[in-house]
Amino acid sequence: MLLKKLFKPVKSMDSKKATAFMETHIEGTFTLLDVRQPKEYKQAHIPGAQLIPLATLSDSLNELDPAKPVIVYCAMGGRSRVAAQLLSGQGFEEIYNLQGGIKAWQGLEATGPKELNLDLVRGDETPSEIVALAYNMEDSLQAYYKEMHDRAEDQELRELFFKLASIEDRHKQTILELSSKLQTSGRDARISQMDTGKMVLEGGFDMVEFMEQNEPLLKTVSNVIDLAMMLETQGLDLYLRFAAKSTNRATKDVLFKIAQEEKGHLAALGRLLEEKI
Repeated sequence: MLLKKLFKPVKSMDSKKATAFMETHIEGTFTLLDVRQPKEYKQAHIPGAQLIPLATLSDSLNELDPAKPVIVYCAMGGRSRVAAQLLSGQGFEEIYNLQGGIKAWQGLEATGPKELNLDLVRGDETPSEIVALAYNMEDSLQAYYKEMHDRAEDQELRELFFKLASIEDRHKQTILELSSKLQTSGRDARISQMDTGKMVLEGGFDMVEFMEQNEPLLKTVSNVIDLAMMLETQGLDLYLRFAAKSTNRATKDVLFKIAQEEKGHLAALGRLLEEKI
């Protein structure tokens, strides 16, 4: 028997097709797998990616759901191809290798340690607690935009900060509606203030520190939108990793719904950036 006949061919996706796949599939219905090393993940990763280094993948298959489609990526596509082949041999049916790896990725990246702000959650939160945390992060980001609106001297920047604050208001309303639905279904999910000890922006950033570090950069419309997209991307990544850590099925569902909303918010910012360029 020829050796190559032992292996089932694995499909590949370029970054454009992978982006389209993730945009058209609901969060929680597929797995985005990063098989690089932790230091590489810390430098940059695709939002929501689950890190399992290639060297430990064979011993970590129980962390993955073989029934879900899996997109695997690494730095340039070599390690991920081998990882995809391994998963194929273990019964995973729908696997895609990201061509060119993260080096060829055309979407947004999230930065920061893998455990960034996961200390905000224990893992066993109820839907009530996780919805409250999400609402408070959105509320803090809206307060940030309002503060920057008041500080801005340029009229176009003031209008942009007002628009971003309005978008956050709609996002908060979506979470309130989700809270109401959960109550109707018998799950207590009333919005209540959670004591985090500080105002936390989407992505888990401390608002005061973030303002101090980034205010000098917020002098142009494109920079402001870039920063807003970075915050939303970090928020998406954080919600997805909260979901991965959660042991409560109902809470996972809530987090995936919020993440789906976050994807729509990012798309709106992308359209806004296109208008301003």
